[in-house]
Amino acid sequence: MHIEANFNTIARPYRWLEYLTLGRALERCRLHFLPLLLNQKRALVLGDGDGRFLSALMAANPDIHAEAVDISDTMLHLLNQRCQAPTRLQTRHASALTFAPTGTYDLVVTHFFLDCLPQPDVETLIAHLTPHLAPGALWLISDFRIPPGPMRLPARVLVRLLYLAFRILTGLRTTHLPDHATPLTQAGLSRTGCDHSLAGLLTTELWRHEPPLPLHSPRLNQ
Repeated sequence: MHIEANFNTIARPYRWLEYLTLGRALERCRLHFLPLLLNQKRALVLGDGDGRFLSALMAANPDIHAEAVDISDTMLHLLNQRCQAPTRLQTRHASALTFAPTGTYDLVVTHFFLDCLPQPDVETLIAHLTPHLAPGALWLISDFRIPPGPMRLPARVLVRLLYLAFRILTGLRTTHLPDHATPLTQAGLSRTGCDHSLAGLLTTELWRHEPPLPLHSPRLNQ
């Protein structure tokens, strides 16, 4: 039986728990590519927590309309309070894996969200959303990573401890960082930007959707 994590328990103290553990490193990671998102019109934001990124996005891009999906109604309440844009924001209390997209998006945002999913669910999510991406749509991802070199072992230990903490606090069952690059590439997206921070422990990536061009029949010789 699949048991969903309950993020309501950490919704209100989440911001301060984040600052206490890693300072503002995650916040800087989320905002790194914000200047490249000012021309987007319709965004799908999955698991943005208390809405700190989405509020920054909507303030920087006054033309964007966003749909925020989260399984935590408490997180969505905090997100609504922070964004204060009722005419440009729709919230959906649902699982990202099963909600029904309402249209076509030119931006998808998953900050520190895919690392909460096991590999099969990451692949299912990407397959679920790809048909709803406009040509040239951007997918912005921030996640933890295990860097090569001397930071590899400390990063593994820290990631294990973080998963353990989330298991205790929320019931999250995921225990390993999934691979998002392979299913995104297979779905027709290509990585156009990447930045690593905190000695390589954090990554933020910008992917672009380029669907294959339609095949045309060759002209007949006149």
